[in-house]
Amino acid sequence: MKIKWCGHACFLITTDDGIKILTDPYEPGGYGGALAYGKVEDEADVVLVSHDHADHNYTQNLKGKPSVVKGAGKHHVRGLEIKGIATYHDASQGKERGNNVIFCFTADGFNLCHLGDLGHMVSKKEIAEIGSVDILFIPVGGFYTIDAKTAGEVVNTLKPRISIPMHFKTEKCSFPITGVEEFIKDKSNYKKRGKSEVDITKASLPQSEIWVLSHAL
Repeated sequence: MKIKWCGHACFLITTDDGIKILTDPYEPGGYGGALAYGKVEDEADVVLVSHDHADHNYTQNLKGKPSVVKGAGKHHVRGLEIKGIATYHDASQGKERGNNVIFCFTADGFNLCHLGDLGHMVSKKEIAEIGSVDILFIPVGGFYTIDAKTAGEVVNTLKPRISIPMHFKTEKCSFPITGVEEFIKDKSNYKKRGKSEVDITKASLPQSEIWVLSHAL
């Protein structure tokens, strides 16, 4: 499996069979230029949209003819069973920023979980629905999502084999959120991979690591 971080909460996941899954595509230059990541040029077969904000739902002009998956429940697309779990974009049951969907699916024998713009600590019910996680895509920047402290608590609770931070401040994102350093500063099990794309095999799966990727766009 290949995983590429395009930027923000957008990842391109390519399975060994060549199925391409794109998560939360953003509007390039959105929010008056506050989100300056480049346009996604890769073709996708499946697009996951955690919620309808422009930095997560920009499916216009994507290459290919992808199936767009939104909402809670079970979705069967391109041979994948994708589970959407209803959560909130804030700690006030959606009163501030609305709803959010966590997506979980299995591909190439890995259990993947993309938390979208999760805004609160996961509940016991949500933890049970998520189940075992090998690869976790987790927002860490705070303000719009869980912050670094809560993200650490989520990781400690879900116990993924690999945690990949997302939705944090970079030179291409001037949102009022923190950088990834706030999340990793008190941790020793992180690796700055120095690249945007990684290959993952069963043999290379660590017991518990945080992988900080560089954005591709």
